[in-house]
Amino acid sequence: MQGVEGHIENLWTGLLQLIEKLVVPDWGALINLLPLFLVLGVLGPLLTLGLLAWTWYFLRKPRARVSYEDGPTRVLLGDDGQPMYPRGLPYSASRGLIYPPGRTRGDAGEDLSVICPMCGIGRGADIDTCGNCGLVLKVEPRARLLAPIGPPPGGAAIA
Repeated sequence: MQGVEGHIENLWTGLLQLIEKLVVPDWGALINLLPLFLVLGVLGPLLTLGLLAWTWYFLRKPRARVSYEDGPTRVLLGDDGQPMYPRGLPYSASRGLIYPPGRTRGDAGEDLSVICPMCGIGRGADIDTCGNCGLVLKVEPRARLLAPIGPPPGGAAIA
C-alpha cells in the first residue's frame, strides 16, 4: 500500500508544481519578455491601422474610366430611299456613315458635314456657327480611343 500512496503523493506534488508555474509567474522571465509585449502592444495596432487605411484607400481610390469610342454607323434610309441624316451629328454623305459627336474628319480623312439642329441647313462639321440661324454648336473633338479586341464591355460576343 505504501507504494500506491507514494505514487499518488508524487502525482499530487507534480500537479501542484504545474499549477504553481501557471498561478505564480516567474517575474524575471516576464521582465525579459517586456520588449516583445511592447512591440506587440504598440506596433501591432499601428501596423493594423496602417493595413486597414491602405485597404480602404485601395478599395476607394479613383479608377480611370475607359470609354470606347463608338464607331461610325450606317445611315438609315427613308421610305423614299433617301438617307435620313440626324440633326447635330457629323456624317459622311459619300460613305453613308454617321459619326459620333465631336468628329470633324472621317476615318478615310474626308471632311464631315452636320445638319443644324435649329434650322436644318447643312454645313461643314468643322464650322461651329450656323451661317443661316447663327446657332453656335461647338463640339470639341474627343481623343480617339481604340476599340476593344473581343466582346463588347458588359456582354458576350454574338455567335
